[in-house]
Amino acid sequence: MDSFQQKNTPINISNNLFDAVKPIKEGKLIVAKTDTIYGILADALNKDAVERIYLVKGRPEDKPFVILIPSTEYLKLFEIKPDPQSEKILLKKGITVVFDLNDKEGKFSYLHRGKNSLAFRIPDDSVFLAFLREVARPVVAPSANPSELTPAEDINKAIEYFQDKIDLYIDGGKVLENIPSTIVKVENGKVKILREGKKRL
Repeated sequence: MDSFQQKNTPINISNNLFDAVKPIKEGKLIVAKTDTIYGILADALNKDAVERIYLVKGRPEDKPFVILIPSTEYLKLFEIKPDPQSEKILLKKGITVVFDLNDKEGKFSYLHRGKNSLAFRIPDDSVFLAFLREVARPVVAPSANPSELTPAEDINKAIEYFQDKIDLYIDGGKVLENIPSTIVKVENGKVKILREGKKRL
């Protein structure tokens, strides 16, 4: 892991994704390449870390983040029992699936932002999946850019955007296709495409 000075601020950089495991568990913010684009990663069960991403991105507070998980077992943490069709799509990997919540107590309101639904994806990338298994918790991963700006296609652009507001940058090389994931929701047995993205059904 390296550190260098840019504009008088220390920037921590690594080219090993697994260097991010411990910081994420500690509630830190990480920029790394996911199975689609560069994202800002944080522990989805850490409210403070999630709220910090909203501040760093300047993101509207009513827009939830996609949550990355290594298996459907992690849906239980959010008291979600997936219907067979939604689970089948999720297990294809690379497709983001929206699930309704029964969150009457507001336990996950910091994640769903009043929408009472959450979007999950099992990444279509073996290394990133192994990383998530090592982290052993769900991870939020919004695109690595301030709101209204283009997602960073490499680590240098991400550093230009965020400087020392991010605890660790993981250099995964340049993104060849800077395209987010497809988002779908199953309603009454029918698949509704909410956003066309990198991988299609």
